[in-house]
Amino acid sequence: MNDRYNKLLQYNISGLGCWGSLILIAVVWASLGFKWIVSSFLIVTALLFILPVIAVWGFQWWLKRKLTQAQCPVCNYEFTGFKNTEFNCPNCGEALQVEGDSFSRMTLPGTIDVDAVEVPSANVLEEGN
Repeated sequence: MNDRYNKLLQYNISGLGCWGSLILIAVVWASLGFKWIVSSFLIVTALLFILPVIAVWGFQWWLKRKLTQAQCPVCNYEFTGFKNTEFNCPNCGEALQVEGDSFSRMTLPGTIDVDAVEVPSANVLEEGN
């Protein structure tokens, strides 16, 4: 009538049969002299777990070396770009290139790029008198 206590003693071992079979086959092969098959299977299994970790770490290392984060020299919008490339600023559309760890404007050869300086009008009037 009270089956509650019987459920406490039940175990779900449905997945152990497959693992038990694999372990039994590995033990039989190792005892028959096929230890190299078991060893190679273990090595391949270890590589399947280790290689993705190494690949992700390597990709992150490569990406850090190839990306530059800086501000646009025209509008001061900060964004990320690949080194040794030419691209447009996503904010103002200015043609830029990466030089070192910063962005610079792309200009035609022979063009002199200057920075405008604002001079207050009070200073100009005083110097003129």
